[in-house]
Amino acid sequence: QVQLVESGGGSVQAGGSLRLSCAAFGYTALRMGWFRQAPGKEREGVAAIYTGGGATYYADSVKGRFTISQDNAKNTLYLEMNSLKPEDTAMYYCAARMRGSYGGDWRVPTTYNYWSQGTQVTVSS
Repeated sequence: QVQLVESGGGSVQAGGSLRLSCAAFGYTALRMGWFRQAPGKEREGVAAIYTGGGATYYADSVKGRFTISQDNAKNTLYLEMNSLKPEDTAMYYCAARMRGSYGGDWRVPTTYNYWSQGTQVTVSS
């Protein structure tokens, strides 16, 4: 059974920090990513990491504030979010691209095979 279990969401004041975790059960991913979606907006890529080599990618809006990391032994993905802003408020999702084929562009949601149920992040001013 393939399952992504996400945790760590919550409400914080602007300037605060949160750490999201996403555990992948039942498989090893080629690439894992974080996406977010605010009401009325499209789902956007936040960050991604290739599990084998560790290459990372970030959206311009979070560069320098968010850090994506992985624990391959635990098959777990993390997103450290610092200096949070109200515009970071959204439902956050982790996603996994399985091994075995070309992964495509990390920013495109349809390139991922599995998704978490999402966790809400709310940043107040």
